[in-house]
Amino acid sequence: MQKRGADGEGYMGVCLHGTKEKEKLEEGGRRPNVVEAIPDDPTYNVSSELTLTVSSGDDNAFITCAVDHPSLAPGDKRSEQALRVLYSPKVQIQPESDLPREGEKFSLRCLGDGNPKPTTYIWEKKDGELPSLAKTEGAVLFFSMLNKSDNGVYLCHADNGIGNGQGEYVLLVQDPTAMSTSSGVDHAVIGGVVAVIVFILLCLLIVLGRYLIRHKGTYLTHEAKGSDDAPDADTAIINAEGGHSGGDDKKEYFI
Repeated sequence: MQKRGADGEGYMGVCLHGTKEKEKLEEGGRRPNVVEAIPDDPTYNVSSELTLTVSSGDDNAFITCAVDHPSLAPGDKRSEQALRVLYSPKVQIQPESDLPREGEKFSLRCLGDGNPKPTTYIWEKKDGELPSLAKTEGAVLFFSMLNKSDNGVYLCHADNGIGNGQGEYVLLVQDPTAMSTSSGVDHAVIGGVVAVIVFILLCLLIVLGRYLIRHKGTYLTHEAKGSDDAPDADTAIINAEGGHSGGDDKKEYFI
């Protein structure tokens, strides 16, 4: 059974079987494509062909050939073969960091998914030459020190002998003080929580202050009640302490 095919091309699998009973092999179901008698031998070679168009997604898929014959009862005889589909690389470029900052080291890695695996990688900068401080080592492009002049679109070509694939990455160098998006989100959340806590504390202080002022005024009002109509200072004190409005209801005697 053939096991290799190229992406987008036709695949042909051949299933072979030998038997002594030609008539029974041809009865019912799908007939074999070829039935050949073997000279000087009372047996036959039977073959069946399967043709299909394969893609990269069929790589390592299994094709099964099953032979059904009375001599194989109670079941049939099967043979499996994994497909090997050859296809051009599909290329992606993976950055070392999501936040390339000026003055720092940085690298881009070219990831080529193909069968066979890519063996040749070529880096280039779109509409220009690679920076002088950038060096290529196979699938990796290194920047010893990033600069704003390094901004641009970088291309990686990967070749595996079957075909060529290309990936691209847009490099945008940030300021040295730039923060990652995740850090910015974290700081925003923390700032919001702190602001809510401060607001709640201020509200509690305002409510508590109003409560204390209100009760202090009530205390002073009750303390002064009854002292305005007192004939003298002693009576005013007695009325204020006892909560009575008049001085004639309570008297003190000294012996």
